[in-house]
Parts: sequence; structure tokens; C-alpha cells
Amino acid sequence: MNDQPASATAARARSHTAPPCALVIFGTSGDLTRRLLMPAVYNLSKAARLSSNFALIGVDRSKRTMQQFHDDLGEGIRKFVSDTGGNSEAGGGEPFDEKAWNFLTQRTNLVDGDVTQPLTYKRIAEDLERAKREHQTGGNAVFYLAVASSLFGTIIENLAAAGLMEETDDHWRRVIIEKPFGNDLASAKALNARVLKVVKESQVFRMDHFLGKETVQNIMALRFANSIFEPLWNRDHIDNVQITVAETVGVERRAAFYEQTGAMRDMVPNHVFQLLSLTAMEPPNSFDPDAVRTEKTKALQGLVPFDEGDLQRNVVRGQYTAGVVRDQNVSAYRDSDGVAPNSKTETYVAMRLAIDNWRWAGVPFYLRTGKSMTRRTSEIAIQFKHAPFALFRDTAVDSLSANVLALQIQPDEGASLQFSAKKPGPEIQLGGVRMDFRYRDYFRAAPSTGYETLVYDCMIGDQTLFQRADSVEAGWSAVQPILDLWKNDHRAPLEFYAAGSAGPEGADEMLWRSGRAWRPID
Repeated sequence: MNDQPASATAARARSHTAPPCALVIFGTSGDLTRRLLMPAVYNLSKAARLSSNFALIGVDRSKRTMQQFHDDLGEGIRKFVSDTGGNSEAGGGEPFDEKAWNFLTQRTNLVDGDVTQPLTYKRIAEDLERAKREHQTGGNAVFYLAVASSLFGTIIENLAAAGLMEETDDHWRRVIIEKPFGNDLASAKALNARVLKVVKESQVFRMDHFLGKETVQNIMALRFANSIFEPLWNRDHIDNVQITVAETVGVERRAAFYEQTGAMRDMVPNHVFQLLSLTAMEPPNSFDPDAVRTEKTKALQGLVPFDEGDLQRNVVRGQYTAGVVRDQNVSAYRDSDGVAPNSKTETYVAMRLAIDNWRWAGVPFYLRTGKSMTRRTSEIAIQFKHAPFALFRDTAVDSLSANVLALQIQPDEGASLQFSAKKPGPEIQLGGVRMDFRYRDYFRAAPSTGYETLVYDCMIGDQTLFQRADSVEAGWSAVQPILDLWKNDHRAPLEFYAAGSAGPEGADEMLWRSGRAWRPID
């Protein structure tokens, strides 16, 4: 088969341009396509990362003309450029690139059809043949499922039944599946079985857009390329790890969806566990995709299972009430349209986890994620153990501040290192100081959605930043006992926190019991 090398480094060393292919997007009228996916494809076009033999095929049920289709997608891209400073009067950023946009519109076609009907796939096959003939795509295709998760299995089965997932020595076929991949362990296993019955694992790219963030990708580089960090990355030197994914937005227009999902299902088995696995994984033998993904999966499989006592002590679920976020009044979650007045759905979850292996024995991993919180931030904080205090007992120093390496994922990507230094003056007094690194200060990077790297990697066949079936199931295995306990409310009470706060008091108490505290997010 004319496939690309699995190694990302080998693929990128060979060429900065993706191979010829057609990108087939299911769900082109959806918010995801307009706000994130198409701006990412536009950015790839602008950066000359797409092959000149590229085609774009949209699939959905909306009855639109080609001009309407182009106008809808173009509006989303222009808004992205505007929101990221591209057309500011002060001259910041870069203007909308008509050449890059025209490159896409000249290679675009639209298929109207019901994705549950075989006729739609016959039309897609005809369009792929046209793209192969007119744009020299070589018959290669990426199918992007920007649709409701309930349609994932149906679409892949129909693609396979129509022969559209068949690969030969002359062409390859791949499919990108958005999260959520299942809503519990049983459904994740069932979906994996359903998908892998008709396609190969090498054709499946399970997307988690968090892995498109530069700082997330930089975790491995920071750990394994710097000898000042890797020797300290273990139980002998690290006291605890804190992973925070806090949002200021509430459920907005997603209340009906969120009522059936909650913070645990929405964030923990995917986003949060991706950050945990990259932080906790052992060094892979190489940057080969399967080598990296195997170590990430082993980290998740090493999570110590909860018993009921652990769940009640080390897991906190909360729901926001009315409050003020960024000077704006916010209604309680239960007052949102589509939410039951006595809803038990969590909008916040915090937990203490342990990994049962040589590197991390005895090191607690604290995770928290929530909506309508005081500030938007995603961060991994590595807190190191305190130095011995004996040297300072006869000085004015009464305590030593924590040494913390913080990796900031959003909104301002970078890293900081906090340590102690002597204050000026005749006495020995210590003060906490911080060194900051920000990507924008060192590297000129164009605004991105985070999807550019992931779409490009799929085109070159690099699965490093995509989840494998066993990794998905390992994540759900870790949270399934919690979901089971929460079915019985009296054993897992729901706590409340005001919108605009840092979360419920129970989350603070969980750390206080061991003499620790969360890093402030306000």
C-alpha cells in the first residue's frame, strides 16, 4: 500500500506538504466545521501544507447551492481571522488570504444526502472518482466525521459497505472520529468493536483536539529533551501533580446535551486523561506512533482502581449556582433551558488518583475541571518536594515556598518555573520568584484552531496524537466505577459552587486532608 511512514519525524523530514488526497467532511453545516475545522483547513492552505492535488467534499442534508456552501464556510473562516486579529486597524495579525481561500473553493464540491442511506455513499464514490480525475488526488481520502456521535458507527459501516474504506497499493483511506467516543465503558467497547469489524485500526484516527495544542505536544519535548527535568520526574522528587481544566463559559446552548453528559463524561476520559498520560508516561523507545501510544496507555492502565470508600473521599462532583463571571451575571445551571429543576448533573468534578508503578508510587495526581469558574485556564502543575528546612532554622525564614513547574496549555501557551530566592538585605529571607516562558515571545506562530496539526497528521498517516482503541477503553475503565456510584445519589452527594468561583469546598477539603492546596486559578 502506498502509505506514509508511521514516524512523524520521518514524514515531516521527507516533505512539508501533505500527499495528494480528498478531505470528505460529514456535517459541513455544523458549528464544529464552520468554527474550527474549516479555519484549520484554510490555515493549512495558507501555509502551503496541502498538496496541489487536493480536493474538498462536503456531505450533509442541507439543501444549499455551491455558492451558499462557499459563503457559509467562508463566513466562519473570516470570523476566525477577524477574532484572532487578522483585520485589526492597528495592523496586528495577517489579513484574510484570498489566494488560500480560492485554492479551496476551486477544489470543493457538495454532496446532499442522508448519511443513513446507501445512495449517499454512491454519490460520494462518484465525487471521489471525479476528484481523482480532475484534481489528481490519487484516490486517497480522509473522511472526517463532524457529526453527532450516534452516527459514527453508521457512517463507517456505510463507507465500508460501499467499498470506500478499501485500500490498495495505489491509495489509502482514513477516518477521523471526533469525541465523545462512547459515553461509558460498555458503549466505548461496543463502538470500537463495531468500527474495527469493518476497518483496520491503522485507518482510524480518534480525535482529541487538546492534543493539537502546542504545549501539550511540548510535554514530551520538555521531559525527554532536557536533562534538568527528566531525572527529577519521579516519586523521589515530586510531591504531587495538579491538572486543571477550568472554563468560564457555562453550558450555553448545549444544556440538553450536557444534561445527559456532565463534566465527567465530557472532559475526563478524553481531555484530562490525555494530559495525565503525557505527564505520567514512561519514555517511549522512539517517536513512532505506536511506541508513544503504548506508553500513554500503560500510564492509564496503571491507575489504581477506586473502591467505594476511595470514591467518597477522593472524588467531588459539583454544580454551579447563580453568580458573576467576568463581571457578567450568570444564572444557575438548573435555570438553563433544557435542564431539569432538580438536576443532579455535575458541571464540576475533582478527584485524587494514584498510579501504581515504580515512578509514581505514593504521588497523588489531582484533577479538576469545571464550567462557569473564575478564570479560563488549562494547566499541568508539577509540585516538587520541599528541600530540608534544617539549614534555615536559625534564620528569619519560617517556611520554604513550593517549587512548581507549570505548563500552561490555554489561553496563553507556555511554561513557568517557581522557586525560592534570597530577598535583598542583610538578613537571610526568602521570596518566591518565577521564570516565565511564552510561545509568543520566542516563536512566531500564526493563529490556529488546534486542528491544523491533527488534520495534517492524518493526511500523512501519523497516529501519534490520536487515541488507540485500548487507550480509549483504559480511560473509560478508570471512571466507570465513579459513574456507577453516582447512580445512587445518597452515597455521592452533589455539592454546589457559585458561578465565578474556583469550585466547591469539598474539592479544597480533599487536598487539605493531606496538608496540600490547589494552585489558585483566580
